[in-house]
Formats: sequence, C-alpha cells, structure tokens
Amino acid sequence: MNNYKRVEEILEKQKLDAVLVSNGKNMRYISGFAGETGYVYISKLRHAVITDFRYTIQAEMEAEGYEIITIANGGYEEAINEILKAEQVNRLGFEAEDMLYSNYMSLKDKLQVEELVPLKDDIARLRRIKTPRELDMIRQAEAIGDKVFTEILTFIKPGMTELEIAARIEYLLKVNGAGGLSFPAIVASGINSSMPHAVPSLKKIENGDFLTMDFGCVYEGYCSDMTRTIVIGKASDKQKEVYNTVLEAQLAALDFIKAGYQGKEVDKVARDIIYKAGYEGCFGHGLGHSVGLFIHESPRLSYMEEDILLPGMIETVEPGIYIKGFGGVRIEDLVVVTEDGHENYTHSDKKLIEL
Repeated sequence: MNNYKRVEEILEKQKLDAVLVSNGKNMRYISGFAGETGYVYISKLRHAVITDFRYTIQAEMEAEGYEIITIANGGYEEAINEILKAEQVNRLGFEAEDMLYSNYMSLKDKLQVEELVPLKDDIARLRRIKTPRELDMIRQAEAIGDKVFTEILTFIKPGMTELEIAARIEYLLKVNGAGGLSFPAIVASGINSSMPHAVPSLKKIENGDFLTMDFGCVYEGYCSDMTRTIVIGKASDKQKEVYNTVLEAQLAALDFIKAGYQGKEVDKVARDIIYKAGYEGCFGHGLGHSVGLFIHESPRLSYMEEDILLPGMIETVEPGIYIKGFGGVRIEDLVVVTEDGHENYTHSDKKLIEL
C-alpha cells in the first residue's frame, strides 16, 4: 500500500514536518504492515515502519516500498530520535486519540523535537471510503457469515448452552475461511436477549426463547458483522409483534439509505417506526456503524451523527427492541452506500425462523 501520500496531505494541512502513526489499523492501512506493534513514520521525504525484531521479516514482506527500522536496546525513542535528527523535524504529529497517556509522556520526555502536535481522527478518516479491493474483502467476509448462519441452524437444539452455540459459530467461521473474529460471538437467549451485548453464558436455550446471534469474521484483515434473531419452538403473538416491528424498521432504513444523508437521518427512519409502535426506550443504541479493518468505525448511523454518507462507505443497519424480563430482537445487515441507495452484502433470510 502507498497510502503514505494521503498522509502527506495531512502534513501539509496541519503544517507538520512528520507524523508518527501508532494505531495498528491505521498502520496497516497506510503501509500494509499488519503487525500492529510499533510505529509508521511519514514525512515528505521518508516513510518507514519502526518495529522490533519479532516483526522485522513480516514488515519487510508486507510494507512494500517502506524503510524497515528494527529498534535496538535504546527502544523506540532512540530509533525515532535518529530519524528526527536526520530530518531536522520540529513539528511532529501523533495520534492523540489512540495513544496511552503513559506512552505520550514517554515520547514527550525523550523525543528531541520542538513540538508534539496532537491529531484527532485525521488518519482514521482516510479509511472511511473503501476501495474496490477493500469492498471485495468485506463482501467475502460477510459471505462467510451467511454460510455459517445456514450451518448453525442445523446445529442448534434445545438444551444447548449459549456458550456451546457461540463456540460452534466461531469454529465454523474459521473452518469456512476466516482468518479471525471481528469480535467474540454474541449468543443470547430468552431474557438474556434483552441485553444488546450479552456475553454467552451457561444458560440453556429452551422452547419459547428468542435466540439472538451476532457475529462476524476477519478476511484478509477486513471485518464482517451480521445479526439474526430466531425463536426456539413456536413464537408467541408478542414475539411476532416485536420481531415484525424490528424487521419493518430495518427494511425502511435500508430503503432510505443512500449517499447524501446524514447518519442521524437514516437512524430516525428506523427509530420513528419503533417508537410509534410503542417501544420508545427499548431501542437504546444507534442504528449502525461503519466496518472495515476495525469492527466499529465511523461514520455511524445514530441520532447524533451529522456526517454525510458518501458512496463507498460501509454501514451496518441493525435496529433492535430490548424488553427487560421478556427478551429482545436485533436484525443486522451490512451494506455499502451508493449514490442511489445501497448494495446489501448480507443475504441470510430475515423472515421469522421458528426452529
């Protein structure tokens, strides 16, 4: 990858001599180096990956066209200082939203530079619009999830624990080609499904339970994300009402989403449907978020998001209703925003499945 040229534009805009990238996902995006340990240094004349011996060979293989610097006994500060001195750097940008305070203080104390300039999300924002290659990786990651959903439906039986089902999902994701997990699988049944990010437990699934499964995988570095909620046994009238309200809200948001809208405008479409159905207070999270090298990226679909959606942005669309003591429903698809609408990468059935 040669995305260092895009970082050079940030140097120009912020009047910086160089920038030190510390966020692992940003390092990968800019250089191709996936080790996530060390720094990427970018100036107008030099671009380098600074890491330790464990990752030197990997960096040489992945960061094509980059200088690879392996730290010695003096650590990162000594290696960085050698570059700063050679290039006579005065203003050095760093990723303030990523760096631990202790790391910042160490750099502040030891780096021989006049000014450390905090950057907000300037570099992360470069990742918002996906390239055709990135979209293809995300599409393939989501296809693995679709396949796993079909397979897990043949596995689930009353009496199994949430942990058993979660373990099977994660196993199937890897068997079907995933390099890793976007996040630990969420499997929540019965009243546990009223918690949007419930942790799988030893609770056994029973007839009459909602069963929410939220999972994703990593393919060539890029994440997927999907959620489906089913009913074990026969659904009650109340379960059907809740499920169909969430599905109506999701389909309406999908029909509405396209480039040019603010994230909060898309969120409002789904939220209005859920609230008008009498479930105000039961949909406490945003409608969605972007996905890429990291599972939760920006812009988001939420009542606070004012950024405009642009073609090539990836978004989840995942309304939910969560009722304490009863259970909850979430339905989530992953889409790429287009000029006129969207392309949906998630193809698993959304009709209410009674298993």
